[in-house]
Amino acid sequence: MTSKRLVPFIVAVSLFMDNMDSTVIATSLPAIAADIGTSPLTLKLAVTSYLLSLAVFIPMSGWTADRFGARTVFSAAIAVFVIGSIGCALSTQLWHFVLARIVQGMGGAMMTPVGRLVLVRTIDRRELVNAMAWVSIPAMIGPLLGPPLGGFITTYASWHWIFLINVPMGLVGIFLVLRYIENIRAEVKERFDATGMVLSGTAVAGLTFGLSVAGLDIVPWPAVVAMLATGAIALALYLAYARRAPAPILDFSLLKLPTFRASLTGGFMFRIGVGAMPFLLPLLLQVGFKLTPFQSGMITFTSTMGAIMVKGAAPWMLKRFGFRNVLIANAILGGLSIVACAGFSVATSFMVMVAVLMVGGFFRSLQFTAVNALAYAEVPASRMSRATALAAVGQQVSLATGVALGALTVEMAVRFHGQADIMASDFPPGFILVGLVAASSAFIFARLPPDAGAEMADRLPAAPRASDPKGG
Repeated sequence: MTSKRLVPFIVAVSLFMDNMDSTVIATSLPAIAADIGTSPLTLKLAVTSYLLSLAVFIPMSGWTADRFGARTVFSAAIAVFVIGSIGCALSTQLWHFVLARIVQGMGGAMMTPVGRLVLVRTIDRRELVNAMAWVSIPAMIGPLLGPPLGGFITTYASWHWIFLINVPMGLVGIFLVLRYIENIRAEVKERFDATGMVLSGTAVAGLTFGLSVAGLDIVPWPAVVAMLATGAIALALYLAYARRAPAPILDFSLLKLPTFRASLTGGFMFRIGVGAMPFLLPLLLQVGFKLTPFQSGMITFTSTMGAIMVKGAAPWMLKRFGFRNVLIANAILGGLSIVACAGFSVATSFMVMVAVLMVGGFFRSLQFTAVNALAYAEVPASRMSRATALAAVGQQVSLATGVALGALTVEMAVRFHGQADIMASDFPPGFILVGLVAASSAFIFARLPPDAGAEMADRLPAAPRASDPKGG
């Protein structure tokens, strides 16, 4: 296997660690809390601190990769993530654990966007779709597999191994990155945008954290509103500042490119539905249907098989039908596959649920692959790092929005039914709403030109790259 063929695998493994770790401790909080002498509710700080760290440091990932080189930053990010994992395993007090999760978040914030940057800078555009198919799989299976795996490890081993398994994976990842990935960096080193970092970090942290905890009864509503308002104000200030900044840390002028704009906005809408699934589905199965975490995990994991099938199907489908047609049809089918989960009941057979989740996993993973690849169809090589940073921020906020929308819908259903506890009947409105939101992204993709991403889909001879929207 050539070094370039190994790159998607290396990136996929590192992203799997990140996607898995953001959700794996969900079912292990009671055991961890008892061990370090605190309550599970207080230990929610470990979840939120990771999200905050992730949100704050993502914006600077592009500049860091340009300044120090993608290989250097990617390997360092994995190392920081591993150090944070060891810190979590060794924690004996709450503040130890929270601090270690913040360190993990710093590493994870660099791994996702820089990993994609490594792909787009290493892989030929005609082969990028196939590479993105590999990378879409961790994003699909990590959030769904995380909770049941965490419960399994905590039950049959020890919660410490949730974090210690990252050590060998991380060490192998660092070796492979240093061995097979080129240290590509920007030819012109730009000054770090400190003002933009503060404003964008505040905006992303406020919006992501506020949306993540909305409706979950973790933080009082006034505090949630305050966080969202702070994030919105910081975003408005950043947008005004970025118009005159020579090298903004998040470059919204990239939205002038039709394919990047469709990928960011359409992908945002579609990911709202996908972001709600890891929250709604396990909760329905465990709270609504009274299944164990392991039984729930065995059902939700079946969507992985559908996601894996995309690896071979995505390049053929995009070459045969083109990005625009695939994205429109798949947005509708992917959204409807989420809506179909509203029909699950205690009487629904295991095979029916498996079939629905497998088909849904295929459509959602195909959409991830197409959206992620299309984002770079017109982006000049000199601005790839900025595109990956902005795309990563959009993804983070959209997933948090999905969780918030799903949680709020369930909470409203509980109040409507006038009951104290969550019942299975409270979940269908959530699946229907987020599924329809995901399907509505088809209207955004319908505005793409028919030949969008033709070079990437290998439908036309290679064409000159589009001009820089800023004239570069």
